[in-house]
Amino acid sequence: MTIERIVRIVAGFFILLSLALAHFGGSIDLSQMSWLWFTAFVGLNLFQSGFTNLCPLVTILKKLGFKEAGTACAG
Repeated sequence: MTIERIVRIVAGFFILLSLALAHFGGSIDLSQMSWLWFTAFVGLNLFQSGFTNLCPLVTILKKLGFKEAGTACAG
């Protein structure tokens, strides 16, 4: 596993962990629709891309004609 993938896993985990701690600590309410669900979506995508090496944004950007410069995400 590469450093880039480990960084994505850890970053996604910390985003999801902070949302869970805030929710269960009573600071935020995730039972209703809010912009925090977008944060959860980003965290889940980071987390899964660390394991699967699949990054939806890279796929979209490639279809729009952007070129890859590094190997941070494979599409």
